Amino acid sequence: MTRFRTESDLLGELQVPESALYGVQTQRGIDNFPISKFHLNEYPDFINGLAYTKMAAAMANYQLGLLTEEQYKGITGACKEILDGKHHEQFPVDMIQGGAGTTTNMNANEVIANRALQLMGHKAGEYQYCSPNDHVNCSQSTNDAYPTAIHLGLYATHLKYINHYSELISAFRQKAEEFKDVLKMGRTQLEDAVPMTLGQTFSAFAQILEEEVKHLNMAAEELLTVNMGATAVGTGICSEPGYSEKCIKALRQVTGWKVVLAPNLVAATSDTSHLVGYSQALRRIATKLNKICNDLRLLGSGPKCGLHEIDLPARQPGSSIMPGKVNPVIPEVMNQICYKVIGNDLCVAMSNEAAQMELNAMEPVMAQCCFESAELMMNGFDVLRKYCIEGIKADRENCREYVRNSIGIVTALNPVIGYKNSTKIAKEAIETGKAVYDLVLEHGILNKEELDRILSPENMIRPVKLDIKPRK
Repeated sequence: MTRFRTESDLLGELQVPESALYGVQTQRGIDNFPISKFHLNEYPDFINGLAYTKMAAAMANYQLGLLTEEQYKGITGACKEILDGKHHEQFPVDMIQGGAGTTTNMNANEVIANRALQLMGHKAGEYQYCSPNDHVNCSQSTNDAYPTAIHLGLYATHLKYINHYSELISAFRQKAEEFKDVLKMGRTQLEDAVPMTLGQTFSAFAQILEEEVKHLNMAAEELLTVNMGATAVGTGICSEPGYSEKCIKALRQVTGWKVVLAPNLVAATSDTSHLVGYSQALRRIATKLNKICNDLRLLGSGPKCGLHEIDLPARQPGSSIMPGKVNPVIPEVMNQICYKVIGNDLCVAMSNEAAQMELNAMEPVMAQCCFESAELMMNGFDVLRKYCIEGIKADRENCREYVRNSIGIVTALNPVIGYKNSTKIAKEAIETGKAVYDLVLEHGILNKEELDRILSPENMIRPVKLDIKPRK
């Protein structure tokens, strides 16, 4: 049977599991917010952000003489264990909560205090030796510690995200090289346009994504601006002179990142726009990747009655009733991830707008959305790369036939045979169904050698000057 200890707070006494490192205020949060399946213990980077924040605060407070050496060692020792991946199960609170993050902040304070007590040789709950509020939360408020932890946790997530993203871009680049000699028809408004190579298509996909790296990194750098020392509203009440500077120095030391103090702590305490910026950077990538996945589905459509210029890897049977059907399930799931990220960004934007006076109480759902979006996309990048992009094959024959039979190659011939001849050939091709290639030869406008030279891949995919004169 579960054994309990009794703890008390402003509202009275409450039973807490004896084995728990968390305390009474965490228990109230568990009871008050059975909202979602998004629990703090599923977001290790956020938990680490809390540990970084509390460790740096303890370092600053110890330097200011506000903690004993025993308390300092206990608190920092507990934080180090958390950063090593221990005790994460002790963070069971819902990510979506009222109170502007107080439940999460107290969850961290209580776990760290109780583990510090154990390291100091005391029992959990003996807060006279190390208190969640008086010692772990010393010189802090939820309103500076909580957003700082979000920023640091999300920055740690970003460092992983950028690696997954770069691997996906590299996969597209490798396919661009593999398909550099595969001539195909380009399309605008889903109509035949002019010839290009399949390699150019995949190179464009890679470039479209790579252009977002700088925007993403810029948005991530803003997360390193924090408001530690702001306490409740940005005035620094309940902290001592010099605390902010010492805390920022400690944060830089424990993280190895270029953490800086916000220039105006009152402004920073109510302003959650750095989360908006990072969420928007994720959304930009989502909108681009959504387009790319739509294109992959179109290019792979068929196999007999669609475009089928590429073969997408078959991952599973596509129907419970249609034998032989295989669906583009990997691009489809990436599409859905993109829609979710775009929806999360809307939530972040609306929550940012909801800030009132000196605080934004909607920050918990903003944090959940940002962490979830990044995690979904990292998983999606890996799945898309491993189970789709790396295994794509070109249907070279189909690509060749589309070019040969397309009206669009008239555009490539136009600079040589002239607009009048081009129009005549295009019209006849549409009316008779004959290939442009065959009609040019049939009318004696060019010979086969000249026509093949014009339509060779190297002359179709870049500006070129050809010294060829039409016979008619």
